[in-house]
Amino acid sequence: MSADLYDVIARRRDVRAEFSGGPIEPDALDRVLGAAHSAPSVGHSQPWDFVLVRDPLTRARFQEHVQTERATYAATLSEDDRERFERIKVEGVRESTVGIVVTYDPDRGGPQVLGRHAIDDAGLYSTCLAIQNLWLAATAEGLGVGWVSFYREPFLQGLLAIPPRVRPVAWLCVGPVTHVEAVPDLERHGWRQRRPLADAIHHESYRS
Repeated sequence: MSADLYDVIARRRDVRAEFSGGPIEPDALDRVLGAAHSAPSVGHSQPWDFVLVRDPLTRARFQEHVQTERATYAATLSEDDRERFERIKVEGVRESTVGIVVTYDPDRGGPQVLGRHAIDDAGLYSTCLAIQNLWLAATAEGLGVGWVSFYREPFLQGLLAIPPRVRPVAWLCVGPVTHVEAVPDLERHGWRQRRPLADAIHHESYRS
């Protein structure tokens, strides 16, 4: 058993407000991207790509879009939930050192991707495995990662010249941090508590 792996998993957080803006050592970034690229993928299709975004103007445009989507979501909430949501920072687009946009190309490895004939989303799942590898590797390197989900895919495709067939799965804010919170933000702000493991385990059938 590798205690270090379990420690990294336990320390992993969705970082938003703690980015310092400091530089990332190039070798460390290469190791993080290498870990992501080493993820398992259906039919060994490796359907992901990584777009590194450092340009301040591009990041400012993306953040403006994120704020618009945040406001749209907030408008759907009850007054109490909206007040709680307003206290939660949902992104670190400009505060982080680099944005890493992870994309999924459904045509990679095709047209006959081994293992994807019955579950077409297996390629998308593979891309999520690459994201998880990246996140854990970044945590091991002492870097923070924050997944931004308040965006519309067509907007990000246009912003980064991503082909229409390619999906931008995640904008990850990555960089050194001042500290990492011991308790995830959404728990600290009372948005949602961690579900007990026992509640997620079923035996023989889902209804058990």
